[in-house]
Amino acid sequence: MTPVHRTLRDDVLVFDLAVEVRTVRDELAAGRARIARTLVKEGPLRVTLIGLNPGGALHQHSAEVPITIHVLEGEIALDAGGSTRVLPAGSIAVLDGGIRHGVSSAPGGMLLLTLAGSPRGGAEPAAAPTA
Repeated sequence: MTPVHRTLRDDVLVFDLAVEVRTVRDELAAGRARIARTLVKEGPLRVTLIGLNPGGALHQHSAEVPITIHVLEGEIALDAGGSTRVLPAGSIAVLDGGIRHGVSSAPGGMLLLTLAGSPRGGAEPAAAPTA
């Protein structure tokens, strides 16, 4: 899937997450372990929809800026800060910049990843993991 990079052209940008989730789910049906779809990429803000098929994972990595992980569907296991937390749909996790973390999902899941802020040194934040 080609990621969608939408910049803020107006004061307000609105997404129908149900449509975006269906698009990611359709791509997952093709057999990939995970799909990442960037919804917004503007300055220090990144919003990425990530779908994981059962058994899918994002290996340990870190972001230089604070992040949020909002579980939209299913369940994920978040390995961060020396422990693993199981997050059901509706959960939001917030991690400070520089925290190593990984995500996996035995049953499959859909999450919205948000990176916000400028990393130390003023460069743009690292891109969200790609599929």
